[in-house]
Amino acid sequence: MTKQNYAIIGLGRFGGSICQTLIAGGAEVLVIDKDEARVNDYKEIATQAVIADAQDEHTLKALGIRNFDHVVIAIGEDIQASILVTLMVKELGVKYVTAKAQNEYHARVLTKLGADKVVHPERDMGIRIGRNLLSKNMLDYLDLSPEIKVAEIKITQKTLIGKSLSELNFRKNFALNVIAVRRKEEVEISPAPSEALKLNDSLLVVGYKKDVERFSQLMDR
Repeated sequence: MTKQNYAIIGLGRFGGSICQTLIAGGAEVLVIDKDEARVNDYKEIATQAVIADAQDEHTLKALGIRNFDHVVIAIGEDIQASILVTLMVKELGVKYVTAKAQNEYHARVLTKLGADKVVHPERDMGIRIGRNLLSKNMLDYLDLSPEIKVAEIKITQKTLIGKSLSELNFRKNFALNVIAVRRKEEVEISPAPSEALKLNDSLLVVGYKKDVERFSQLMDR
């Protein structure tokens, strides 16, 4: 299988984290930043690290930006630069662009310019932390779509302890599918229906958001 190649423009905490994750996953990664110190930090991590101003169209062409499978525009506070670079990489024919937005207005502009995915890392992390604070038993979650969520939920409701998934008629009563059970450090994928739940097990479930939230609230009682 051919390795996916990525270009990351902007090496703040967001861009740097993406770089490290992609490299760990075996991808080819070019990083670009005009700050020499930041680029030097990633010379031994990224496949290629370049000191350059991504607002220069000739530089982007020289780097062959259009040949990358995916370009991540992770420019920090400079909204004007983010907008300009997004416009240029799309005009140069990049297949897929993910761009970081500072606010909703910025996100709308990036979308109109053709960004395929717009992310709000600070806002999304704030929402994530807030939800975790509201529900101490929802350990983690991922929104798969506006309606569907995957979540890891700790089992603390006494009425569930010692009962198996089949006894609980889990799918019918909770409208959720159990993907895995975590017990301490062990994870069992696709647990058997006869698996009895223990206190502080956590279930990885998938379903409609309203059903995930309802099950999480049951644990909080």
